Amino acid sequence: MPKIIRFHAIGGPENLKLEELPARQPSEGEVKLRVQAVGLNRAEALFLRGVYGGTPELPSRIGYEAAGVVEAVGPGVDASWIGKSVATVPGLSMSKNGVLGEEAIVPAILLGEYPAKLSPIEAAAIWMQYLTAYGALVTFGGVKRGEFVLITAASSSVGLAAIQIANAEGAIPIAVTRKSNKRAELLSLGAAHVIASEEEDLVKLVNEITAGKGARIVFDPVGGPGVEKLAQAAAFEGIIFEYGGLSMQPTPFPMIALGKGLAIRGYTMTEIRQDAPLLKIAKQYVFDRLADGRFHPKIAKTFPLAQSVEAYQYLESNQQVGKVVIAV
Repeated sequence: MPKIIRFHAIGGPENLKLEELPARQPSEGEVKLRVQAVGLNRAEALFLRGVYGGTPELPSRIGYEAAGVVEAVGPGVDASWIGKSVATVPGLSMSKNGVLGEEAIVPAILLGEYPAKLSPIEAAAIWMQYLTAYGALVTFGGVKRGEFVLITAASSSVGLAAIQIANAEGAIPIAVTRKSNKRAELLSLGAAHVIASEEEDLVKLVNEITAGKGARIVFDPVGGPGVEKLAQAAAFEGIIFEYGGLSMQPTPFPMIALGKGLAIRGYTMTEIRQDAPLLKIAKQYVFDRLADGRFHPKIAKTFPLAQSVEAYQYLESNQQVGKVVIAV
């Protein structure tokens, strides 16, 4: 029987259990994956605590992003998928179809092939981060050459993807991280500038870097009171994309936005995933740049399946730069 990670109570990573469960077969529109690696996301840590994506149906599975090989297809699914190496686009029901384990049943519409040069561990770290950043910066933000892009939580996998996309489009990425201990690594990973927000004056430094223009695009998963400073650092008629609420605090509307004509827009990758034509374009954009080396996922640390508790604890520690992956 395949080994699967589940949890039986709402709480932290300590509730994750490694269990043996009967093998399942895919239903209509689904495929069965032999999982090789799973990339971890903060959304899953919040899901564990019952504060993301609805209330988990206990006992619940977990995991959005898997890389693996298609072993079987359900009715209505093209049999040519069998034997292909794929990675899943996040968007499934984690309680029912969570991918953390040796076997996963996922909707076929969420499959994406990846370049053969990538390992399964790397492939488990592509779709969430690159599609999220692509949708905000390219599809809706229309990022242009020479523009400044302010990227908070820059050491996260999505933050690093945003840095790579900004560079690929000829923009200038300004990375924001809390402490200066990640500065050198962020610079080596493509950030043009790094600001340690708990140690430095963010607004002052952005004004100096941009010669007073401000950042035309701000890409922020934190929210909370810090949005006021982001609005001060934004350009006239700029846009702030809020794609998360990691601060867990209320996010006040910054009145400075009125005088700047500043747009503050809620955003999630779901906007790309649910629009089939947009998703096709986005996946091709990411695939091509992974294939030619312009994009490369940064793996912070890998853990074996039996250490899933430790893996999520590490994710929550904020020590990592890049993606935390569980090798199956």
